[in-house]
Parts: sequence; structure tokens; C-alpha cells
Amino acid sequence: MKVDRVVIDTNVLISAALLRGSVPARLLLRALEALRIVFSPATFTELESRLWRPKFDRYITMDDRRALLHDLSSVADWLEPVATSTHSRDPDDDKFVHLAVAGRARWLISGDRDLLDLPAVGGLAVLTPAQALRRLGALM
Repeated sequence: MKVDRVVIDTNVLISAALLRGSVPARLLLRALEALRIVFSPATFTELESRLWRPKFDRYITMDDRRALLHDLSSVADWLEPVATSTHSRDPDDDKFVHLAVAGRARWLISGDRDLLDLPAVGGLAVLTPAQALRRLGALM
């Protein structure tokens, strides 16, 4: 049975880690049940570097951060897309688009307007966490 892939933007993953019971947290749990999350070294490095920021110390312990990174890393599909095209108003976001296209992801999930406002790229749907959660509900 083929399992669909999904790319989840860093902001959604951090929100899921910090706010248990939130839409991003519920989405992440459902995605882990029904989909394959895809990372590239660049997208995972962004998650890792942002998650270690001291501003999150009061919300999530170091042990929980380590566990989250370990668990996501171990269950994900890993790719290293090679792309030179520009898609987003914020060039730093292009790594998520490149990964989603290279990984043939069903969706790219983000709360970032620069990604959500993208014109269609190879049939890729860019969804908010709430939109993705609704669609996952319809799939299951």
C-alpha cells in the first residue's frame, strides 16, 4: 500500500511541540498515523536550530526537544532535492517547495503566507494545518 508523503513547515512543527492539543499538534499526530513526513537536511536543520532557541525554554524541556527531533528524524523519509528555481517571496521558504516537489508530497503544510499564497507548483497543494486536518479526516 502506497502511503502519501507530506512536508510540514518548521513553524507548524514548532507550534505542535509547544501547544499540545492545538490544531498543529493534532495535525502532526494524524499525519504520523496516515502519512509519511519528508525532511531534507536543510529543512531538518532549520527545525533543529529554531527549536533550540532559548525563547522556547519555558515551554518545552531540552529532553522533550531531543525526543521530538529524534522521533521525527527516525520516522521520516529523507531526500536531498537539487533545485535552483525560485517560488516564494521569501527565498528561505523555497527549500520546502523543492522538497515537496522532489518527494512527490501530497501536501505542503504551513502557516506562512509566503507559502500559502504561492501559485500552483506542479500540482502541489499548500495547506494550513486546519485545512490539512480536515482533509486528513476525510481520508481516514
